[in-house]
Amino acid sequence: MSQTLHPRGVFSAALTPLDADLMPDTARFVAHCQRLLAEGCDGIAMLGTTGEANSFGMDERKGLLEAAIQGGVAPHQLLPGTGVAALTETVALTKHALSLGVDTVVMLPPFYYKGISDDGLFASYSEVIQRVGDARLRVVLYHIPQMSSLPLSFALIARLRAAYPGVFTGIKDSAGDFANMQGLVKEFPGLAVLAGADPLLLPLLREGGAGCITATSNLVAADLAFVFRNYADPAKAAEVDAAQARIVAARNRASRFAQMPSLKVLLAARLNDQNWTRLRPPLLPLNAEETAALLTG
Repeated sequence: MSQTLHPRGVFSAALTPLDADLMPDTARFVAHCQRLLAEGCDGIAMLGTTGEANSFGMDERKGLLEAAIQGGVAPHQLLPGTGVAALTETVALTKHALSLGVDTVVMLPPFYYKGISDDGLFASYSEVIQRVGDARLRVVLYHIPQMSSLPLSFALIARLRAAYPGVFTGIKDSAGDFANMQGLVKEFPGLAVLAGADPLLLPLLREGGAGCITATSNLVAADLAFVFRNYADPAKAAEVDAAQARIVAARNRASRFAQMPSLKVLLAARLNDQNWTRLRPPLLPLNAEETAALLTG
């Protein structure tokens, strides 16, 4: 495993708690970030799909990032999502992160228009990089075509890396296609390929992957961290297998019903704090029957 891969490690796709007015609950969020780091996460990938980012406006997103840093999370431990549909807002969110000392962001493609060509995606990413104009910037591309409807092709990735050396350093692959992750590792030495599904961390590490940004880490961060740190140690093989089994079981449990509300129900039960069950529409909480089945299953 190359030590130059960046970012590298276990990053939690952190859930975002909401208050009674369905606004981001910064105090609970900061406590959650600190808890995840204490459990072994290398960092927090905040304001992504699991964090309901696209239900929040710019001021809310900026405020949550500021709260995390003010709450003691180091800027280098944060991977905020800054890619939105509007070019100028993507630039503004990225500049804001850099202004706080955060140098690595996760960037969705501009996802509203469908059927966009690689030329269009390249033009969008290129405009962002040029308008941000900061040599510190590192970008983790976000490949999640089931949500964005815009797959990031190998040709596009190669073009971006050639045009902006040292900027596009990683990719979060949430498509669930392990063969695509294997291909990325092989095709792009030095690109940090991060699994977007918890059970794929272990097989991806064995292929030369850099780690993960995953949702179930909100519940099983310690097991993911153990796998990451010990997967190559033959003496720890049985413990790694046991941790992997718990990871798979947790992922399967959280996927029985809609994932985000399920994760919030399970975290609320773990913390004995029902405030965690709130979601911002259009996402809705589980109903009573689903909640009971999830908690007893």
